[in-house]
Parts: sequence; C-alpha cells; structure tokens
Amino acid sequence: MAAAAAAAVEEKKFSSDEFVEPDDLVSNNATDVWNRPSRKSTSGNWKACWLIFGCEVCERVAYYAISSNLANYLFQQLHENRADAATNVNNWSGTLFLTPLLGAFLGDAFLGRYLTLSIFLCIYLMALVLVTMSVSVPGIKAEQNQPVSSIQSGFFYFALYLMALGAGGIKPNVTSFAGDQFDEEDPQESKRKMSFLNWWFVSISSGNLFSVSVLVYIQVTYGWTWGWGGAAAVVALATLLFFSGRSNYRTQKPAGSPFTRVAQVLVAATRKWNASVPDDDEKLYELSDKEAQFPHIRKLPRSKEFTFLDKAAVVSEKDLQSKEVKPWSLCPVTQVEEVKLLVRVMPIWFTNLIFSSVFAQVGTFFLNQGDTMERHLGRFQIPAASFPLFITLTICIILPLYDRYFVPLARRITGNERGITMLQRIGIGQVISTVSIAIAALVEMKRLRVARQHGLLDRPQLTVPMSAFWLLPQYALTGVCEVFISVGQNEFFYDQAPDSMRSIGAALYLSTISIGSFISSLLVEMVVKFTSTKGGGVDSNWINDNLNRAHIDYFYWLLTLLSIINLGIYVLCARWYTYKNVGDIGIGSSIDPDITSTTTMALARESSLESQ
Repeated sequence: MAAAAAAAVEEKKFSSDEFVEPDDLVSNNATDVWNRPSRKSTSGNWKACWLIFGCEVCERVAYYAISSNLANYLFQQLHENRADAATNVNNWSGTLFLTPLLGAFLGDAFLGRYLTLSIFLCIYLMALVLVTMSVSVPGIKAEQNQPVSSIQSGFFYFALYLMALGAGGIKPNVTSFAGDQFDEEDPQESKRKMSFLNWWFVSISSGNLFSVSVLVYIQVTYGWTWGWGGAAAVVALATLLFFSGRSNYRTQKPAGSPFTRVAQVLVAATRKWNASVPDDDEKLYELSDKEAQFPHIRKLPRSKEFTFLDKAAVVSEKDLQSKEVKPWSLCPVTQVEEVKLLVRVMPIWFTNLIFSSVFAQVGTFFLNQGDTMERHLGRFQIPAASFPLFITLTICIILPLYDRYFVPLARRITGNERGITMLQRIGIGQVISTVSIAIAALVEMKRLRVARQHGLLDRPQLTVPMSAFWLLPQYALTGVCEVFISVGQNEFFYDQAPDSMRSIGAALYLSTISIGSFISSLLVEMVVKFTSTKGGGVDSNWINDNLNRAHIDYFYWLLTLLSIINLGIYVLCARWYTYKNVGDIGIGSSIDPDITSTTTMALARESSLESQ
C-alpha cells in the first residue's frame, strides 16, 4: 500500500515547485494542513509534537488552576455548603471529561483533528476570559460577605461550562494529533511513538506542577483575578504557538462518522441473521487497497469472537445481484472488526470507573482535609490547593524512571516490547489506587482523633494541630497510580481503537474520568441522604460543613471496598481480553487492486461453491 501511495504522488508538486521524493513521503497518506503530501524530512516527529503537547500542557495549567481551588471558591465566595460544593465540582469535572466524546466525533468524522483543535482552542480561551471576568468585574463577581445573585452565579457557571466545551475539542484530539506525527510504517518513527505517551504525560504533569504551585499561590496571595487571569494568559500563549507551527503538522483525512460505520455493521448483521459464516476467511468480503476510501486505515484480520457480527461481511445472493456494494447490507471484514474492537474494550472501560471516582477526591475532600490542618513550612504557609503538587512531582520523578529503567529491565524478562502489557500496567495502578484511598482513610481517622483530643469538634474554624504533611502518602501514591493506570489507560484506548476512531479512543479514556466524577457525586449525594437520617444527630452525618464532626474516613473506606470489588472484576475482564491484531488479509488484499467490488464478491461466491 505504501508503494502504491508513493507512486501516486511521486510526480505531485508542492507550491514551491519541489518534487516529493518517494523515500521522503510519509507512508500513511498524511498531508499537511494545506492538503499537500507530507514529507518525513520537513514535518512531524518531535518537532511538531512539542507544539501540540504545548496545547494540552496549557489546557491542564488552566484546568488545575481552577479545579484545584474551585471547591473553596464555591464554599467561600458563592456560599455553597461542603456537600453541594463537592457535588458541583464533580459535576463540572465530569462534564469537562465527557465533552471529549463530541470533540472526538468531530475530529474523526468531519473536521479533522487540526481544524477541531483550532476551533476549540479559541472557545477555551474565550471561556477563560469570561471566568476571569466573573471574579474581577464589579457587579458580576461575587463578594465574600454579601448574598450571591442569580446573575453572578449564572455567569460564573456559564463560563465554567463553556470551558468544559472548549476542553472537549482539545483533550481527545491532542493525543491523536500528536500520534499522527509519527509514521507507524517507518521503523525509527514507530519506535519513537512507543514512548511518546510517557513523555506526553510528563509534559502535562509539568503544566500541573506550574499550576498547583505558582498559580494557586498567586490565587491565595493576590486574589482570584490574578490566579485565574494568569491561566488565561498561558492559554493565549499556547494558542499562538500552536498556530505558528502549522507548517510542521501532518494531518489525516476524516474517515466519516464512526457511529455510522458501527450502525452499518449492526444493521447488515441483523439483516443476515440466518446466514452461515464460512470457516474460510477469504470467502468474506473485504476491500482491496485500490478500493479503500481511506488508505491510512490498516486492514484487520477476522477474530473469532462475536461471530454474529461476521454475518455483515457474508456475501449473499442479493449482494451479488446488486450493481454496487450497499454499505447497510454488506460491510468489509475490517469494518466488522472495528465494531468488535469497541465491544471488547467496553468491559475494560467499565472497570476503570471506580479509579476515577477515587481520583475525584483530590479536588474535593483531600482539599477539605488539608484546609483544616497545620500547613506551615517555616514561616511559609502552603495553600491546601497546592498539595496536588506532590502528585505531579511524583509523576515527574517516577515516569522517566519507568521509561528509562523499568521498561528495558521488564522487556528482558518478559520479552514484551513495552516491558509489561498495557492491561498489566493498568492493573498495577488499580492496586496502588486501592492502597492510596485506604491510607487516606487511616490519616483521616488520625485527624479526627487529634481534633477530639484538643477539644476542636465544635470549633472547625481553628486549625487542627496535625501537620498536613500526613497527607503526603495519599498524594504520592496517587501520583504513582497515575504513572501506571492513567498512562496505561491512555495508551490502551489509543492503541486498541480502530485507525478510523483514534480520537474516539482518547475520548473513551477521558470519559472514564467523567463518569467516575459523576459516580463520586452520586455517592456523595447517597451518603448525605442516608447518613443524615440516621438518628438525626450531627455525629451521624458522614459529610457536613464541620469536618471535625463529619466522617470522611467512612466515605474513604466505602471507596476502598468498591475498589477491591472492582479490581477482582477487572482481573477477570483483562484475562478475557484479546489484543488487536493488524494484518493485510482478506479477499480485497489477495487480488489485483484494479478488480471491482462486484468482481470480488463473485470470486468469493465461486470459492464458496467449490468448497461445497
């Protein structure tokens, strides 16, 4: 396929009258943003990746600058109670990580990743400007000791959710667009691509580091305007840098709606529910390289699971009599396998939701814990919202060590190019996540004991004489967990997604964070509902505004129990899972590419008759 593509464009000129040398042509039919064939020597690779990474780094800077202290803003400025503030933070975060499904759909199906990124970067920047206005413009901003009007809260939440919309177009397409900068058919570029997700995570962690240290400190010391306005300025700079590098980017043609491709397989298989699936794969319908509308989509060999879906690729008498292939009646094997891939990853997706619910506590109850504790380091008082800094520091330390030392060592032992499999990496992360939330429960039990010993149960405004550095183990373990599970999930969903749905794969990873946040909100609401009616006393409430009378530790133990149960289910799903296999097989790849689809089906029929 690469040779055919090279020959097709060998004589195609660039605007500068330079010819494209076949050896210099990117083999996956990538083009630049002006729809000219991409050249290996002048495009893609790390020089393009760093500019794309910059978008996500700055998006993370803005997100964490706001989310790390958002619960405190809602409690202090908008006068919401602790439970409502936690619920609203989780709902907003859940929405922000759910909108990537929309952005992925637009990037994969219609606009392409570059154009989608360009549009949603501008939306994100506009949202941050509005967020800054909501905390700085008189009449719009909420005053600490005054009632909050519906206009003030409405404007603030409108800006927040517009930010969620902007992030929806950035998050799924950044990873996929960065992956597009490497040619998987080129041995050197393919090797670089294997480690790019690790370094991508280091890059965004450096953005988190800047956000939860510098910008949060500015928020606490100089006010919300400077802290959140600084985040808007960072995103404005990233937007300019992204557009400045447009001549270096490699792009892929949108492959049409992935939902349509899935629906076609389901409809075609249902129409042929009584058809027999031949044992010989070559009797099933497949497109030749010449017929393929999107040559960059690699063929997938037929797998043995979900054989009902294979009926969509069975060539019937009605298909043979048709003058053209009807996509709602007959689908290529590769398209059928794309649907199977999506079905196979769903149990893995489902069993990663509880981890995201655990991680949601970082921006809510972990923050509330730190607010009540002694946070001085000498004369300097560390803001409670800056403690996620220790998550980021852990990631920045552990992840390069993982890539440089653990992977080569594990590779020699296991023979796996990645050191350990993607699912093993996620599983290790789930174990660490369970340990981290159990430790958080133990630390909270100690904090409550200290508060009781010093007579602070009814004086929540006073600091509990216990160092906030007791929280370091749960923050550090969360960072180690991120190295394994978050990078592993991102790698898994990107790698296992069909070529035509790479952004959807990234969105699936992000949607685990979204649904996990919503699950956390649901759990908080259920806990408040059931524990507040038990006995009617303040001590019975697991979650209330007075954390010294609350029992956040009970909530953490609930999450620990759910994590253990989830881990057992995950292990079963991981053992069942079959990894994607890529190969040039099928009818279409075994015959002359000039033969039409109708002739291909006729050959399939002849082969079928000979075997009877």
